[in-house]
Amino acid sequence: MDIKGLIAIVMAAVLVNNYVLQQFLGICPFLGVSKKLDQAAGMSVAVIFVMVLATAVTYPIQYFLLNPNDMGYLQTIVFILVIAALVQLVEIVLKRYIPALHASLGVYLPLITTNCAVLGVCISNVDSYMLEKAAFGPSFVQALFNAAGSGLGFLLAMVLFAGVRSRVDKCDCPECFKGMPITLISAAILSVSFMGFAGLVENLLG
Repeated sequence: MDIKGLIAIVMAAVLVNNYVLQQFLGICPFLGVSKKLDQAAGMSVAVIFVMVLATAVTYPIQYFLLNPNDMGYLQTIVFILVIAALVQLVEIVLKRYIPALHASLGVYLPLITTNCAVLGVCISNVDSYMLEKAAFGPSFVQALFNAAGSGLGFLLAMVLFAGVRSRVDKCDCPECFKGMPITLISAAILSVSFMGFAGLVENLLG
């Protein structure tokens, strides 16, 4: 896998196959922590860290432990346990070194454990790259780049939507649309706008 291919993986994960806006995973923090830009950015950085580290841990577990011993049926349980442990690590670090961010994230930080985007990335990496029958090294690198790109895509979606919500909150919309209805409509429009990136990677790097 050359640099051009790795760039294509990242761009596809950020724009074309965005886990939030295109695959609709991780909607809970997307809606819950996007009211303020600083909270959205802080949550996204934590999610990026967990995604990359979780992939780095779960991929070898699948490759060296679960597959050789025919224990693939334990994949979901094992991956969730790994993610939960990593989230606890992030929470301890934030509480120790960035207490203000830890306090602002509140209950949403532990919810990274149940963030389906993180689990979805780990499982998708295993399904997408391990099935190529590539050597562990190249396929593992691709999985890490896909995890990083997926995390950056999560960050992009969160930051964009935080900006959208700050503008929407200042608008005088009809009473029946205030609150969650206008938030969901705004999220849908933002998601539709990302359909314009379809075919971007093929056209630029193909």
